[in-house]
Amino acid sequence: MPNQGPALFTRPSCFEMSKAYLVIFVCFSLLPLYRTDNKVNDLIQSKIVNCSTLRMGQFLCPDPSYDLIDPVTQEIRGCTKEGKAKVKCLAVDGLACEGTKNRTFTKEMPCRWTNGYHYDTSLLLSIFLGMFGIDRFYLGYPAIGLAKFCTLGFLFIGQFIDIILIASQVVGPADGSAYVIPYYGARIDVIRSDNTTYKLRQNSW
Repeated sequence: MPNQGPALFTRPSCFEMSKAYLVIFVCFSLLPLYRTDNKVNDLIQSKIVNCSTLRMGQFLCPDPSYDLIDPVTQEIRGCTKEGKAKVKCLAVDGLACEGTKNRTFTKEMPCRWTNGYHYDTSLLLSIFLGMFGIDRFYLGYPAIGLAKFCTLGFLFIGQFIDIILIASQVVGPADGSAYVIPYYGARIDVIRSDNTTYKLRQNSW
């Protein structure tokens, strides 16, 4: 009978397979502890600072993982009537914030407060139904809307003027809110002179 040589593969016994499964189970059980230990080590190695005092280049705002824009208002989430919203930001590697004990913190950003008045709706109402004052009723000006309704848009002259004013966003909602416009769409920013934009003469000049 010819010699077949040594066997190339030997089926492992049940005991050996049990040991292998046990090792795999222990490794996966200790993995969360290893990750937690790494987070603790990172926190120990990080410098804890007041993240509200970070300068440009020391943080990223907003955090790329943060869903910044509300699809309903087309503005920053949580925008208030004061035109401010708290946004989740991220400090650079090696820094940890005092409040959160990690790299994340919140920072106030300017925004536009909206209250459901859509720019495209206002403009279409002014073009097609402006002679009846429907655009003014929609924006919250019932007195002007009634006057336009009774005079057929001031004989269409008032309708034409309102089309220009609404298209240029000079006339907005009566409650002081901004139009709902796509966040990355075309907008008009009116620059006015106030205490923050007017250059005041300094004593050192």
